[in-house]
Amino acid sequence: MLRALTRSLSTFKPNNLTNTIAIGKRNMTAAAKLSALRDRMKASDVDVYVVPSEDAHQSEYIADCDARRAYISGFNGSAGCAVITTDKAALFTDGRYFNQAGMQLDLKHWTLMKVGLPDVPTWTEWVLQQAEAGKKRVGIDASLLTATEAKQLMEKLKTKSGELIGMNNNLVDEVWSDERPKRPAQPVFPQPYKYSGQDFSEKVAMIRKELEAKKASGSVVSMLDEIAWLFNLRGDDIPFNPVFFSFALITPTQVTLYIDESKLTEKAKAQLGEDVTVRPYDAIFSDCSVLSDSLKSDGKILITNKTSWALAKALGEKKCEEVKSCIADAKAVKNATELEGMRQCHIRDGAALIEYFAWLEEVLHSGKEIDEVEAADYLEACRKKKEHFAGLSFPTISSTGPNGAIIHYQPEKGSCAVIDPKAVYLCDSGAQYKDGTTDVTRTLHFGSPSLTEKRNYTLVLKGHIAIARAVFPKGTTGYILDILARQFLWRDGLNYLHGTGHGVGSYLNVHEGPPGIGTRISFNETALAPGMVLSNEPGYYEDGQYGIRIENLVTVKEVETPNQFGGKPYYGFETITLVPMARSLIDISMLDSSEIEWLNEYHKEVLNKMKIFFDEEDRTYRWLERETRSFDE
Repeated sequence: MLRALTRSLSTFKPNNLTNTIAIGKRNMTAAAKLSALRDRMKASDVDVYVVPSEDAHQSEYIADCDARRAYISGFNGSAGCAVITTDKAALFTDGRYFNQAGMQLDLKHWTLMKVGLPDVPTWTEWVLQQAEAGKKRVGIDASLLTATEAKQLMEKLKTKSGELIGMNNNLVDEVWSDERPKRPAQPVFPQPYKYSGQDFSEKVAMIRKELEAKKASGSVVSMLDEIAWLFNLRGDDIPFNPVFFSFALITPTQVTLYIDESKLTEKAKAQLGEDVTVRPYDAIFSDCSVLSDSLKSDGKILITNKTSWALAKALGEKKCEEVKSCIADAKAVKNATELEGMRQCHIRDGAALIEYFAWLEEVLHSGKEIDEVEAADYLEACRKKKEHFAGLSFPTISSTGPNGAIIHYQPEKGSCAVIDPKAVYLCDSGAQYKDGTTDVTRTLHFGSPSLTEKRNYTLVLKGHIAIARAVFPKGTTGYILDILARQFLWRDGLNYLHGTGHGVGSYLNVHEGPPGIGTRISFNETALAPGMVLSNEPGYYEDGQYGIRIENLVTVKEVETPNQFGGKPYYGFETITLVPMARSLIDISMLDSSEIEWLNEYHKEVLNKMKIFFDEEDRTYRWLERETRSFDE
């Protein structure tokens, strides 16, 4: 899954934001919302107002109350930025969302900026163009922009005689008014040692070791998944992500968790014990100011590139030192307990998916109509029966035919399509289990696929196998490996506009940094290391016709090689997702002997680990046996 949000396990239904939203006793159209925002911009003396996607924690997934960009623009994809001037409104997003944004925006009042295409500026470049045209004062909620981004934008605006205004109030919230959803306050509970594999006191000691090495007086932690991992706690404030609204401040002598204390269960309080001071969520800003004032002139506080401008200002920007998050790096490398949990939850998850695909094929072949949402709901029901199930890890992308070409398509009841057995069907789904997180995509065809569909599927499969079989020296990054997945598509003049892989958390966020496989230059900053869990998901999308994506999760492991040039160890991947590939879409003549061997071995493992879940007379067992049959037979 490239990014993601579920229907039935959460009240968050972002597509509800696409037309009009009730504000008080009024229903505001796109034009009315922009007019109300511009009135507030004028009162605040700003010419340009920026509305990012993120919340105060730079979360990819956000709670209803933080869906400001979706509210003001109508576009609810996960990535994008809205910029409003006194007479223009522009929405910036990437190739994953071009189709979706084009359908959701009111194009009479909004301009869709397709970032990545030739001559299309980024939102910051566009803001600079507006400053050059006389719109000099650029406003933004300081809690929604990182300190790094703020500094860079301020410096660029100065060259245009512009100014960046970090605002304490949010103008979109004022337009949203009393209809803005309340901040979630779900219970926070422990993640037991049997799943975490490490006591939180050991993790705090790691941070204090960094403070000592950096000669720093404290470290601010604002990323929600980092806080959940650090304290071995989990929550349910953000859809599909078991995290909770909080901040943390670690000093050499004190650990403070900023959270609504009423959310902590008794077990959570007992786990924290007397070693952790609990303070109100918003007290982080005043406490940061107090800490800053107490420092000597050369004192410093560690922040990361995800720390908000608002927090940096509270600390005193000159007293902040930006460092790479040691928590993010440590969290990305799973310990033995977490790795085993990931393996085990993928076995159970694979059984649920196999049951689902066998059922769906039987339903479609019987001539019964079933829509994309009904199918997704059945899959969720299959997962719910599995041990340790805690929810979905993102909204299921159940997409038939042309809907599959919308990379982050989310079906909605009443407007979704009926699944066409004669078309390509793409299903990207995942779940949260107490012992791990899953994310898997399979593309199937329940009829007779065309030669072109089979060719393109097999090109994607070849790229998937190339990543799965890769061997590389220590120090290699996912940025370097990305070409392995694309090479076969490139030879046909094809490509895909998303990354090849992302990190995955352990009963945490399904998208986890910093490692990844893709063309983002940031993926070249983190070398792949044993214990990391990533997705392997090349794809291809034919607009208006179909989408193809094949996704497994893999773990990085050390492998044996005949030599070790430079004395370096060599690494490879262990595939932990266990679901058959779509036999009917594979053109076996396009695979070489080593690729066929990999596919046969993979299917042998799937069969051996999955058959125990099903009776030999059951339709699911028969489907599993057929789909995993050796291609040598």
